[in-house]
Amino acid sequence: MKLLAIETATDACSAALSVDGELCERFDIAPRAHTERILPMIDELMAEAGITISQVDAMAFGRGPGAFTGVRIAVGVTQGIAFAADLPVVPVSTLAALAQGAGGDRVLAALDARMNEVYWGAYQRNAAGLMERLGEECVSMPGDILCPQGDDWQGAGAGWMAYEAALLARCTGQVVSWDGALLPRARDVALLGIAGYTAGQGVNAEQALPVYLRDKVTWKKIR
Repeated sequence: MKLLAIETATDACSAALSVDGELCERFDIAPRAHTERILPMIDELMAEAGITISQVDAMAFGRGPGAFTGVRIAVGVTQGIAFAADLPVVPVSTLAALAQGAGGDRVLAALDARMNEVYWGAYQRNAAGLMERLGEECVSMPGDILCPQGDDWQGAGAGWMAYEAALLARCTGQVVSWDGALLPRARDVALLGIAGYTAGQGVNAEQALPVYLRDKVTWKKIR
């Protein structure tokens, strides 16, 4: 199987190509430069693999939550390519991709949602090595997040760097470590996307929609 994946919902911009189990990625921390970087990344991956987009079976993209502009870039690029090449698309949670890359078996993924809020989700690794969501993803103040039971959780994502004290206070004794520098990557979107495609979760390009978690997005929330 050949799957192309992109992730642009945070300061990190990345693209990954999986060809019959071999995964290649381009990754760059490029705030406000995603539109300039993502298409050249895709072109580089295609040239390296010696294939064209018409030979790809499906696409996957980080559907958010994350920065409004970054999520829109992922949606727009994915829809454009998928429409042109008539490809099915697998939307992948950016929080799930973040958790997938954390390495632990139980991960509390948190992204800074600004306005003193975090995007939040709890994930557990299954027998296949893929992260599965426990409960619902949410956006809330750090002091209002719901921490699941257990004392062996690993924190991941910029939300932990921004709101360390509040999150640790809310999850007292339950978090053994956290990495606030970890960013979601296309390689993890690809892994989850392949599983989603195999499970029949592919959709048409017009159904490749963003997930913001906030009910209302205004100019004040764009970053």
